[in-house]
Amino acid sequence: MPAEPASASLPVAAARRRRLRADRARQLADLLRHQILAGGFPGGVLPLEHAIAADYRASRNTVRQALEMLRDEQLVDRQPGVGTVVVCEKYPHGLNRLQGLAETLNEHGRVTNEVRTVGPLRAPGPVAHRLGLPEHTDVLCIERLRRLNGLPLSLDLSYLPLDVGGELLGCDLENTDVFRLLESLTGGPLGHADVTLEAVNADAHSAAVLQVPRGAAVLMLERLTHMPDGRPVDLEFIRFRGDRIAMSGVLHRSL
Repeated sequence: MPAEPASASLPVAAARRRRLRADRARQLADLLRHQILAGGFPGGVLPLEHAIAADYRASRNTVRQALEMLRDEQLVDRQPGVGTVVVCEKYPHGLNRLQGLAETLNEHGRVTNEVRTVGPLRAPGPVAHRLGLPEHTDVLCIERLRRLNGLPLSLDLSYLPLDVGGELLGCDLENTDVFRLLESLTGGPLGHADVTLEAVNADAHSAAVLQVPRGAAVLMLERLTHMPDGRPVDLEFIRFRGDRIAMSGVLHRSL
């Protein structure tokens, strides 16, 4: 088989170099993002490009590309005379404990809720099934836009059995987590929750409410909360702005 002409291999080699540089930039962006979220840069100002390049043994081009990725995520911005600064804080949302949003973020400010929908409706089949209810049963539906310090953070849609959730109609849903209200009404703590977390594209409705571009990636948390006896009482579909929340937890390996 004849050898490939040297001239033909040049574009392939150049493409490989670009791919490797892009891989290194992505890897560096991941490390810098972690430091940003952990508050690792005093005053929210990142080191100069040459310092980052020296610390991470990366080329200046790789550093610029990594910083551009973080700017596209709206985590940082380049300011003349200052450098690269953190412009958007991501708030930590732990996955180790069953807590409402206000309980989770109590150290970061005040959570308020705009109640967009509240009232009984005929449960869709999958909702009735997940809540252990007969088909065509009415449930309480609550949709709330949740803000932290006035900024849109999540759009929460909840379904609850009427015999439990019906009493929420007279409660302060604008300023209180549903979990706290449920525990107050039932006289005891909640039990456990089944949780699924995935990224979905923002539809026109959720994009407008959360003030993100249509089609932007948002974090979808699906959570089914149970009473201590195992009864399911709260099925939630929560869309978080991915640029303002960071999920974290501690996992233990057991063999």
